[in-house]
Amino acid sequence: MNRRVFLKGGALSLMTLGLSPSFLRRTALAMDLPRAARGKTLIVLFQRGAADALNVLVPFGDAQYYKARPQLAIGSPARNNGSLGAIDLDGFYGLHPSLSPLKPLWDRGLLAPIHAVGSPSATRSHFDAQDYMETGTPDRKGTTDGWLNRYLAVQGTCEACTPETSKAFRAVAMSAQTPRILEGKAPVVAMNSIDEFSIRTNGGDAERRLEALYRTGSADLVHGSGSDMFEALKVLRAANPQQYRPASGAQYPRSQFGQRLLQIAQLIKAGVGLEVAFADIGGWDTHVNQGAAQGQLANRLSDFGDSIAALVADLGDRMEDVVILTCSEFGRTVRQNGTGGTDHGHAGAMFVIGGALGSAQKVHGRWPGLAPEQLYEGRDLALTTDFRAVFAEVASRHLGAKDLRTMFPGYEGTSRDWLGVLRG
Repeated sequence: MNRRVFLKGGALSLMTLGLSPSFLRRTALAMDLPRAARGKTLIVLFQRGAADALNVLVPFGDAQYYKARPQLAIGSPARNNGSLGAIDLDGFYGLHPSLSPLKPLWDRGLLAPIHAVGSPSATRSHFDAQDYMETGTPDRKGTTDGWLNRYLAVQGTCEACTPETSKAFRAVAMSAQTPRILEGKAPVVAMNSIDEFSIRTNGGDAERRLEALYRTGSADLVHGSGSDMFEALKVLRAANPQQYRPASGAQYPRSQFGQRLLQIAQLIKAGVGLEVAFADIGGWDTHVNQGAAQGQLANRLSDFGDSIAALVADLGDRMEDVVILTCSEFGRTVRQNGTGGTDHGHAGAMFVIGGALGSAQKVHGRWPGLAPEQLYEGRDLALTTDFRAVFAEVASRHLGAKDLRTMFPGYEGTSRDWLGVLRG
């Protein structure tokens, strides 16, 4: 086989997984697989389509909620609604009943909900709002990289994690292509699954021939520490989905989202140096037939909650070193619409999950109220916490980020704006 043709084919195979030749060059030259030491991991889960925060984290203590949603509101736990009522957290807020798997996390001090949080941008465009949240620069369309990639790329952001010592699997997106939040200069792996990654990186005889070319020491399209890449691939194959058995009886849903979280757990346990992981889940744009305690939204939340609960159970005591952050581009209108759904809104809700929370059993964020005069533009939940305050606190207190001004250019907030979600 022609040497250049073969190497080109190998690069193209990797590109189908969201990798570019530039990534291939950086990875081959800058691989530094970790040793036995555990590091910190941040898992970001994006709910694409604008999740309805008011039915995810239910403000049953606000009477205006029931006036605005006569058919869609989740019943108060104090009204004998049984399994169809909100799951009481603190006497004012409750979880949607489909999120019952998350209640034990709240009881254990592992779950920190945040309400009335989101982007200060007034846009109601899914595309723009997602872009602003992933780049960390609301209303700035010219930003070319994501805030998580800036975290990875900025020297001094975390100890021993500079561009020159990048790890091949330091940042992984479980997606067909690199998401906006991880676009940028720092190398990132995007893959649909570990199994597909192993199969589609020229496995079998082709892979052995490519490895033999690396060993010649000759310069070509890719060169340098090629053996490290093969060692990394071997580690991934050792975490084969067909061999892996989740711990603690964790039962992941068979959905795409559930299986991606399973594989994030595999990567963490495999010791490949995973520092940032990303996965997303769509289906939150509930304009029509949203449902209340049952229906379209409830089904989506069931997959979401079951998957996260399984991940936490599977990771066990490793959750002391892991933070899971959930987010959605914006919330939905306070009032239900004429087709049994809700329309594009403003502020939303987030969850922070982990073993290093600052306050046990606390819902964070200032509640703005749902009276007509308290609504944003007369229709939406008003914003009281900028999403960058949450992202900055997580990046600093969990990952050790130092250069927050570079991570969030143009943001004037300081640590005084943080909510105390994580321990200082």
